[in-house]
Parts: sequence; C-alpha cells; structure tokens
Amino acid sequence: MTASPSSCASWPRPRALLLDAMGTLIGLRQSIGSTYAAVAAGHGLAVDPAAIDRAFPAIHRAAPPLAFPGLQGEALDLAERHWWSQRIDAVLVAAGAAPAAAALHRDLFDHFADPGLWRVYDDVPAQLQAWRQQGLKLAVVSNFDQRLDGLLAGLDLAPCFDHVVISSRAGAAKPSALPFQLALEALGLSAEQAWHVGDSPEDQAGAAAAGIRCLLVQRS
Repeated sequence: MTASPSSCASWPRPRALLLDAMGTLIGLRQSIGSTYAAVAAGHGLAVDPAAIDRAFPAIHRAAPPLAFPGLQGEALDLAERHWWSQRIDAVLVAAGAAPAAAALHRDLFDHFADPGLWRVYDDVPAQLQAWRQQGLKLAVVSNFDQRLDGLLAGLDLAPCFDHVVISSRAGAAKPSALPFQLALEALGLSAEQAWHVGDSPEDQAGAAAAGIRCLLVQRS
C-alpha cells in the first residue's frame, strides 16, 4: 500500500486510522462493465462491457450523495436500491442500451453484494494485522451502502475494525466531514488523534473538513 505525502513521517503518531473501502481495501475482480453485461444478458439485454466501463465513472461522479438522513431499516434499503436503479439506467442509456426493468435493477444490486465479486488487495491483510498489533484502532469510512457490512464479513475483514461508517446510513457522504466525525465519536477520539487513508479527492477533502490528516493510496 503506497501512500502520500512522504512528509507523514513527521506527523504525530495516531491512535486510530480511518480507512476508505472501495479502491483502498477492496476492489472488483472484474470490470463493472463485464458484470453489468453478464447480468443483463440473463435478462435478454445485450450491452457492451467497454461502453459501460466508459460511462460509469462520470455518471457515478455526477450522482447526488449516496446518503439518506433519517432513514433506517426497510426505508433505507429501498432508498439505496432506488439510488442505484437511477445510476444503472443512466449508465445503460449512455452505453446505448435501454433502461433496465425492475428485475434487472434488483439482480444487479444483489449481485454486487456477493463477496465473490470482490477481492482484498494483497497488501491489506498484513497491514491491518500490523496496525492492530501496534495498538491502533481501525474504522472504515466509506461512501457506500449497507451491502458493505456483508462484503467486509464475507471477505474476512469485519473482525479487523472497531466501527464501520457508510454514507447511506450516516446521512452524509464524503467530502462532508460528518462521516469522519461519526467514526471519531464511535472510537472516542479527537480529530488530532486519527489519520484517514483513502484513494480519492473526496477522501482528502472530507478528512480536511473534519480536521484529520489524510494519506492517499496510489494503486495501479
């Protein structure tokens, strides 16, 4: 896990690390386009995986926050599914296909909840173990939905963390400071006692808004 800036060696040692999930701890085994195309084919819809891969990043970046203040239980699950249904349709249309039927929305959402689609980056398990042995508290702060709970459990990462904050449940997404503040509150620490490790501008901006030092992971 390569991170920047190099000046972090001069920072006071933290008591906790707040870690992003997607792109930092875990990633997909295959491209999003490949998975969309395979699931869509089961519904009789032909889509070009490469076109999906080209369209997805911009549509995801332009989306409203994956965050639903005040919702929980079934209402939160429905809100998450609706949010992703809108993204699915936008990506399919951008890739030259028709919007999806409700069954395809459901199956794509459920499919990405399968830990088998995801992999833990090779350097992560040993690094988490080392940080634990050093006495650091660890928490996840992720712009994702409730599926992350099952993914962390299925990938054997859940026992490594003292707390998990996901944007949909927190009611705010990075670059908001709120997800970081919720993690600090759960850990019983102040902003000066934690660092954040992530891979995106939202990680950096959100950590800065919360007064937390941030290191950005650089993965190929």
